[in-house]
Amino acid sequence: MKEGHYSWSNQSFRSFDSTVVEIITNQGISGFGEICPLGPSYLPSYSEGVRVGIKKLSEILLGKDPSNINNINFLMDNALKGHPYVKSAVDIACWDILGKKMNIPVYTLLGGKLQSKVKLFKVISRDIPEIMQEKVNEYQEQGYQQFQMKVGAEPTVDISRIKLVSKDLKAGNILGADANCGWKQHDAIRVINAVSDLDIYIEQPCLTYEECKAVRKKTNLPFILDECMDSIQSALRAWNENSVDIINLKISRLGGLSKSKLFKDICCSLGISLTIEDSWGSQIADAAIGHLAHTTPAELHFQSSAFHEYTNVVTAEGAPTVKEGYMYCSENPGLGIIPNHKELGNPVLHFFD
Repeated sequence: MKEGHYSWSNQSFRSFDSTVVEIITNQGISGFGEICPLGPSYLPSYSEGVRVGIKKLSEILLGKDPSNINNINFLMDNALKGHPYVKSAVDIACWDILGKKMNIPVYTLLGGKLQSKVKLFKVISRDIPEIMQEKVNEYQEQGYQQFQMKVGAEPTVDISRIKLVSKDLKAGNILGADANCGWKQHDAIRVINAVSDLDIYIEQPCLTYEECKAVRKKTNLPFILDECMDSIQSALRAWNENSVDIINLKISRLGGLSKSKLFKDICCSLGISLTIEDSWGSQIADAAIGHLAHTTPAELHFQSSAFHEYTNVVTAEGAPTVKEGYMYCSENPGLGIIPNHKELGNPVLHFFD
């Protein structure tokens, strides 16, 4: 991590274990995907599980046509119940192959561009309140206009964090307080009552949907759901029960670009705005995020993330460019990235047909 660590709720990491998948066709086309769980206790996913799961999936995928993405997803879901994060990088790599085969960018395959640039948010990692206040000023100077500050720890300190950061927010800029499931229901209510006069968003205050729904009823602040939005069914329930204003779509949590596109399209048809990102990743994951975000109507795209801005490792060239708080995807075929094999090193696993 460029800043030394990344901290949220009650967790802090200095690095993350990411898995990059390369699928090679008998026509000589290579497709790439990436999945990076945010440690083993953030979501029901972990890095070692990705690789074990892909090994299992290789038994039924080798020899199949990766450009028939519907069939690939059907085969994966039949062979491995659940575990969408395991399937995500495989699905993304298939989209990369199809784009290269058709000689068009993935965003065209996903339906076409609806916005020329992707609005980014900058994460303010959890720290002492004064340091977080310094960070929002630093990031605003870099051109960012939207911020996600990490809270979800001791409520009294979190209240101080939110008040100090919002105090220095420039007019028109947007701030979200993301607890990442870290508060108990009663603590979340304490915090939202203490900051109810501020112009901020509250994101995923508690672990379960039911707890978040109870907190939602206690506040007029705009409400974002993230970790508990793991299926189309959960999104439909939240919409039907008026429990959400914005949903944070994470590609790997849904199982890749295929299911994420479906999730995105349904939310947009319902008028639900979206943050489009993933759990974490490098240039390859950012390319997938960028392509999906480009196909989202600007008025329903709340924000996205560019994780390669936070890390020192360069896994690929051709990643989305970042400028003054926006991200721009490559117009090259597929994801538009060229893997940095020198940085990636030798594969840890090979599967042959």
